[in-house]
Amino acid sequence: MRKGKAVVVFSGGQDSTTCLLWALREFEEVETVTFQYGQRHSLELECAASIAKELGVRHHLLDMSLLGQLTPNALTRHDMAIEHEEGQLPSTFVDGRNLLFLSFAAVLAKQVGAKNIVTGVCQTDFSGYPDCRDIFVKSLNVTLNLSMDYEFVIDTPLMWLTKAQTWQLADDLGALDFVRNRTLTCYEGVIADGCGTCPACLLRSRGLREYEAAQSEGVRL
Repeated sequence: MRKGKAVVVFSGGQDSTTCLLWALREFEEVETVTFQYGQRHSLELECAASIAKELGVRHHLLDMSLLGQLTPNALTRHDMAIEHEEGQLPSTFVDGRNLLFLSFAAVLAKQVGAKNIVTGVCQTDFSGYPDCRDIFVKSLNVTLNLSMDYEFVIDTPLMWLTKAQTWQLADDLGALDFVRNRTLTCYEGVIADGCGTCPACLLRSRGLREYEAAQSEGVRL
């Protein structure tokens, strides 16, 4: 276990919940921060708060609703279809989201005496989002350190994992059933296995099937 405190950027979804469980194993003290940015489903906020309470961690909720007003996207507007055309960013991409979330998480982290910020961004299964890339995170890490003269470390435990390997990590942490049944990843706002048809659910379920197949064969991914 590493000494010190970490702040986890937390949505209550599969990835961020796995990161929270990872952080609880890695750090002496952990807090979470969730952002209200006008997302389609307030259930996401309730789910995040509920999981944080059950796991016994302090939970912060920050209002970032202006973000949803500035950038039209399918995560905040019900009149926009969830789609991804080849060669274009998905309609679910929110300009500046991870930039702002990580920046505000850093401000919070400094106030509560945390040096580490944990986020579930992933370049392997990143759906084309430019702000999930490793180069972006490393660049922002340097910028945050310079901007506040504070030695932040942005931890990205899922950065190079496939979705199947993310399920494997949850299992390694003894929490596969918890992550499967308590988290909200679905774009349609359905907890656990979700609607089964939106892009987030398809990625999640495909990863679970791949992990279960490897597990049945005794193969570690």
